[in-house]
Amino acid sequence: MHRVDHWLGVVGWGLLALFSLAAVSAPGVSPHDPTAMHAPMLPPSLSHPLGTNDIGQDILSELLYGARFSLLVGCLAAGFSTVAGVFLGVLAGYYDRLGFVIMRVVDIFLAVPRFPLIVFLAAFLKPGFWTLVLFFTLFGWTKTTRLVRSQILSQRHDGYVEAAVAVGVNDRRILLRHLLPGTLSVALVRFIVEFQHVILAESGLSFLGLGDPTVKSWGSMLRYAFEYPTIFISDVWIRWAAPPGLCITLVVLGLTFVGFSLETRVNPRLNGKRG
Repeated sequence: MHRVDHWLGVVGWGLLALFSLAAVSAPGVSPHDPTAMHAPMLPPSLSHPLGTNDIGQDILSELLYGARFSLLVGCLAAGFSTVAGVFLGVLAGYYDRLGFVIMRVVDIFLAVPRFPLIVFLAAFLKPGFWTLVLFFTLFGWTKTTRLVRSQILSQRHDGYVEAAVAVGVNDRRILLRHLLPGTLSVALVRFIVEFQHVILAESGLSFLGLGDPTVKSWGSMLRYAFEYPTIFISDVWIRWAAPPGLCITLVVLGLTFVGFSLETRVNPRLNGKRG
């Protein structure tokens, strides 16, 4: 792999590991309970490294606990949608009639703008953790299905697959042992891409007030920060609005770097073009 791709992957994995560690260790390292009330709008100090918000909650504690929610929603939704996309893509590529039906459903989902529809549904349904995961899973499987189907269509007529069919190997064994393993590299890249989308979409929903109001997330932190009347005519934005925005940016950047390096591994032909 090209040296630049390698270092991008290292930086990307490092960023993801850093934020994952912060999310897992939030209960132990956060200086305060994120819902505890202190004096409002305290400046940064040893007790409150980023100060407090307008209702007296510690901003650093909110940031750490926000990582738990945002990353967990992103990981679960991306994981579920990728698994569903691979499963349906394998079936669509191997069985022509079933594939025709599945791909017509895919076309319908792709014809509808995803984020506006999620906003519409979130406005009428209870915005909870599992509701958000369901939304992003429901609208996140289609592109994975198309890619996996294309790969199965190109592999099912390979010699080793036709030989397995000729000796009487059942469809289940062919799919699980011969065709499914070849889709895992594509599925991993799609997982990274979908993870990016969910992180940004969840933050956008929370910023619009359509997320879960009972939990801390980076998007909700941005929302309440932007509602503060003097956020941009004082230095409050540096310690309240900037940290969650920076965290979202770094996580998405880390996922981009990881996806870039994985894409090069999945498609070695890109090495020569990028080199």
